[in-house]
Amino acid sequence: MIIAIIGGTGKEGKGLAYRWAKIGHQVIIGSREQEKAQRIASELNETYPNIKPLHGKQNLTAAQNADVVVITVPYSAHPAIVESIKSSVQGKIVIDVTVPLVPPKVSQVHIPASGSAAQEAQEMLGENVKVVSAFQNVSYEKLLEEADTLSDVLVCGNDSQAKQIVIDLISEAGMRGFDAGPIQNSIVSEGLTSVLININKKFGVHSAGIRIIGID
Repeated sequence: MIIAIIGGTGKEGKGLAYRWAKIGHQVIIGSREQEKAQRIASELNETYPNIKPLHGKQNLTAAQNADVVVITVPYSAHPAIVESIKSSVQGKIVIDVTVPLVPPKVSQVHIPASGSAAQEAQEMLGENVKVVSAFQNVSYEKLLEEADTLSDVLVCGNDSQAKQIVIDLISEAGMRGFDAGPIQNSIVSEGLTSVLININKKFGVHSAGIRIIGID
C-alpha cells in the first residue's frame, strides 16, 4: 500500500511513517515544501536503515500518488491543507489525525463549528472521500519506539469498509484499533487529547494514552 502522510514532517507524522515503513508499506512524507519533505524522509531513512525507504514530496503530489492519505497537521493549518489536496483524494480513504487544539489553552477541549476536525474535513472533501478519524490519542514518543505501544485507537467514520482498512493499518503498526462509530463520534476522541494533555501535566509524563478493557 502507498501511504501519503500530509504534515509528515511533524512529530506524529514521522512516528506513523516509521511504523508503516517498518512493516513494508511505501510511505511518502508530504509537506508544503518539497525540500523539507525530502530532508525529513532522508533523516528517517538514515536513522532507521531497516525500514522500507521513505520518499518526500510536496503535499499535492504526495496525495496524488497514494492509496491512503493521512492528515497530521496543526488545526490552524487544517482547512487550507484539506482544501489544497481535495482534487487529489477523491475516491480515496483519508485518515484525519488532526485535533482542534487552540493554543495556549491546549488542555481545554475546543469543539469547532463543524463538531470536529474530521467532520470538517468530510464536509470540505465531499461524499466521494471516505474520511476516517484515528490516532488522536497516541503519543508520538511511543510510535518511534521499537516495542508495540499499549495505546488503543478509536476509529470513527461513516464507511465500515474504510474503517476496517484503517483498523488493519493500526494493527500492523502495533496497536489495537476499535470501531467507535460514525464520524460524529470523533468529537469525543479528538476532545480526549486535551484530557490526556492534562494528565501528562499532572503526572509529569508525555505519553499518556487510552486502553479499552472488557474485550478479549
